[in-house]
Amino acid sequence: MRTLVTLALFLTLYSAQGSAVNEAPRVIAVERLPWVSPPPVPGLRLAWVLGGEGQSGLYAIRVKLARGAIIPPHSHPDTRNSTVLSGTLYVGFGAHFDSTKLVAIPRGDVYVAPAGVPHYLLARDGDVVYQESGIGPTATRIVKAP
Repeated sequence: MRTLVTLALFLTLYSAQGSAVNEAPRVIAVERLPWVSPPPVPGLRLAWVLGGEGQSGLYAIRVKLARGAIIPPHSHPDTRNSTVLSGTLYVGFGAHFDSTKLVAIPRGDVYVAPAGVPHYLLARDGDVVYQESGIGPTATRIVKAP
């Protein structure tokens, strides 16, 4: 009986959104977005796919790291979920870069960087493309060496 009630609720909600379901999808051509290369990280390019740094709500950032590029220890005020789209991304957690603590995140896998936790990234084996998402507003704070 419970399954039938759940199914009936789903069908009611689905049919109530009928006009929205039949609309054409919004396509975002990522290569046409404005890409930036923020200092001080050589080999880093990024583009905001959805939302923006100072905006409230869901955002997505596409990131390209050239082979050998390192993003130094940094943190964000929100939790970020990152999906590796190509290559293998190496991720470590802590306020200091330590190559012995790097974990390989291969294409298709996801890693989570909790809010406020310093982490660092390396494109060790070749170019890497990944996409981050979270709930804004957000920021990136580089961890200053003592």
